[in-house]
Amino acid sequence: MTHGIRTDTHTPYLDGDRNWRDSATRYALLPLRIFLGVTFIYAGLDKITDSAFMKPSGAGSIGDTMRSVRDSSAIPALVDLALKNPTGFGYAIAFGELAVGIGTLIGLLARLAALGGALISLSLWLTVSWASDPYYYGNDLAYLMAWLPLVLAGAPVFSLDAALRARRTRAGGYR
Repeated sequence: MTHGIRTDTHTPYLDGDRNWRDSATRYALLPLRIFLGVTFIYAGLDKITDSAFMKPSGAGSIGDTMRSVRDSSAIPALVDLALKNPTGFGYAIAFGELAVGIGTLIGLLARLAALGGALISLSLWLTVSWASDPYYYGNDLAYLMAWLPLVLAGAPVFSLDAALRARRTRAGGYR
């Protein structure tokens, strides 16, 4: 006679088909989405409202920041490109962060927004935080890695993407 413990049984949660593990899995990326969305909205607004940041030179300016990291960045040509118009680059980063944050938070074109966030984080890692030693002191690499699950999974719950997908499905359209 064989005795054992069944590990495939769970207490049902919400409806009969779904158990608590399925629900936890379904909502697992929501805290990450909220954190990254709020953080990028805050970062974009912080840049736009900081009068010193949007200047081509001076203490705390995007121009001085780019000049200070140019020689230690992985891709100095990318920094040189930003230095051609530091104010324009500063606004591009700020509005990019806002768009990524809003898209991620409300779940509109969530995969595209997450890809934008990953590209912003990648560019900041290769320029601003590249010289961090040890590498894990630079937070841009961690943000890049945090964006990747959202690039892959999108925003399956509490999102405009999910609402639009449900609407198309009800209307007999494509999933």
